Amino acid sequence: MANSILSANVLKNEAAAIAWVEKRVWPNGPVCPHCGGVDRIGKMGGKATRIGLYKCYQCRKQFTVKVGTIFEDSHVPMNIWLQAMYLLCSSKKGISSNQLSRTLGVTLKTAWFMSHRIREAMRFVGVEPMGGAGGIVEADETFLGTKEGKHKAKSGYGHKMVVMTLVERNGKARSFQIEAANKSEVERIINANVSRDAHLMTDGASYYRRGKFNVAEHQMVNHDAEEWVRGDAHSNTVENYYSVFKRGMKGVYQHCSEKHLHRYAAEFDFRYSNRVRLGVDDVERTARAVKGIVGKRLTYR
Repeated sequence: MANSILSANVLKNEAAAIAWVEKRVWPNGPVCPHCGGVDRIGKMGGKATRIGLYKCYQCRKQFTVKVGTIFEDSHVPMNIWLQAMYLLCSSKKGISSNQLSRTLGVTLKTAWFMSHRIREAMRFVGVEPMGGAGGIVEADETFLGTKEGKHKAKSGYGHKMVVMTLVERNGKARSFQIEAANKSEVERIINANVSRDAHLMTDGASYYRRGKFNVAEHQMVNHDAEEWVRGDAHSNTVENYYSVFKRGMKGVYQHCSEKHLHRYAAEFDFRYSNRVRLGVDDVERTARAVKGIVGKRLTYR
């Protein structure tokens, strides 16, 4: 998809930006967010009327494309929102709130809140199993920072935040913030998200050795014995995902609280699942993020 679709006019003009968002949220025409109606909807006019204001003559309520989305109650112009979304979608390792603040000319508090709303739009919603039709799914986990109320232990990872990730070979990624890397958590995530037809690949951690997974096949590689690849068995794909994830979390975001970690994981999942190798360029990735804005209100508190 050509980059010209997200033109300079859309990024500079609020009316053009709202029209661009409307075409992606309402591909078949306006839909009332209050009653779900699609008939008898009229566009309001006049100099005093808000840009993109509609009225539904079924429920008699007014609305814009912002209602019921991450944009609701925001005073930031839509073209600035699109600039922020494009920057976050096109930056491989993310973009800090400080950088967004300087680039967009908004306060640091506004930039921080905007970025979290955008991550919410990127969050995967659904129960579609991974690795269907005999696909290969790799599973692994990584440890970051320090949990709230915890101090660095002399040994082990009990004080660290844990992210577990499932990656389809030549496909998508799905990450989960878990309480601990143990048998029950690993079983719960895999059995809820991986198809019974899938071939599961992991390392030889004890919780993978003891786990009972509802999959067609489970193969492990023994990293302790310096075994990295055995035929199709390896976890290199998910480890490559973590190489980008960790560089972003440590090099760009640096400090992440436990309560927000799941949104940062959703951001990296989204970019990986909509990458160039899968035929998705920066503009199409931004358009897909815009399609995820509906039904995801996020308040500052």
